[in-house]
Amino acid sequence: MLDRFTGMQVFAKVVAQGSFSGAARSLGLSQTMVTKHIASLESRLEISLFHRSTRRLSLTEPGRLFFIRSQKILTDLEEMEQEVSAENQEPRGLLRLNAPVSFAIRHVGPILPEFSRRHPLVTVELGLDDRRIDPITEGWDLTLRIGRMPSSALRSRRLAQVDFVVCAAPSYLEECGTPRSVADLPNHRCLGYTLGDEISSARWSFGPNGERTVPVSGPMHANNGDILREAAVAGQGIIYQPTFIVSDELKSGRLVPLPLDVPVMTGPELHAVYAPTPHVPLKIRAMIDFLVERYGPVPPWTI
Repeated sequence: MLDRFTGMQVFAKVVAQGSFSGAARSLGLSQTMVTKHIASLESRLEISLFHRSTRRLSLTEPGRLFFIRSQKILTDLEEMEQEVSAENQEPRGLLRLNAPVSFAIRHVGPILPEFSRRHPLVTVELGLDDRRIDPITEGWDLTLRIGRMPSSALRSRRLAQVDFVVCAAPSYLEECGTPRSVADLPNHRCLGYTLGDEISSARWSFGPNGERTVPVSGPMHANNGDILREAAVAGQGIIYQPTFIVSDELKSGRLVPLPLDVPVMTGPELHAVYAPTPHVPLKIRAMIDFLVERYGPVPPWTI
């Protein structure tokens, strides 16, 4: 069976040229092949497209209606091809980007205006979510993930290192004293992150690989690092958080790092994750390149 879109293109060219031979010359086909395309269309539609005579070729009424509809389809197809081709020249279209809540608020949202100035034809939809997102099943073009990347069919690009710090407000340390070792932490008010594994509301792990674990407890737990940061600034307790959440407070002195005898865990990495495809859309490549530029080589949350 001959391709129906090609058949429509041949049909439109026959109408424009007024003859099979003229269409054949214009398309670089043989007249026999033009005749086969028209015959295939008429057979599929079960109609005659043309009134044929030795002197002229004219459309039947069904042929006229088919010409009107096929012209719209061919025009839409041409416009679509032009749009797709244009996307290979300049980033454009809707980019759906998902990132963890606290990280997105502090380090994604504030830089998006600059991305938009550079790429005005891209519209960014930013989604904030702390759970692990599957970009394929949930329809996200790009997701930012913090942590070790499990083996999967997804593609990823490393963006930056994420470090951790144990810290507290000067007011808390004045009231309760400064812990000098991880063994002191069970005797202090520790504000825990309920979504964590090695650093949770019940235990904190230390050492490069988390080889030293201590139990912790405190008056407040939360599933959001920003809430824990504000509680710590208010003197409610000690927190063990990524530096991207507390860097401003550490620089200003509202929080101070604690000199413990065991180092914090080696921080995870920030990755940009996206679906595997032979041709990564230019809008995704542009966003990844932009994030690499803004987050490296020294991340802005480094203290």
